[in-house]
Amino acid sequence: MDNLILFNPGDSIGNFHDYDEAVRTAQIYRESNQIQDGHVLVVKGVNKTSFDVFLADNEITHLKEQTKQQNASKEYQITKKI
Repeated sequence: MDNLILFNPGDSIGNFHDYDEAVRTAQIYRESNQIQDGHVLVVKGVNKTSFDVFLADNEITHLKEQTKQQNASKEYQITKKI
């Protein structure tokens, strides 16, 4: 996937240096919290080597929110949807 997406780093479920650990944590989080709708995303920072886990619902998409939270949001690249 080559999707750039905006998130507030404070909404991250976790930060990992190992991709497989991030995927396992996202899968466990989805099962333990019984998330039926939406996705848990494993994302990589554009200029980073670490991976973060976010809920898809926390994506910043609305233009007004982007300008309002521009300083708080960062670009991430989606690596896996769970």
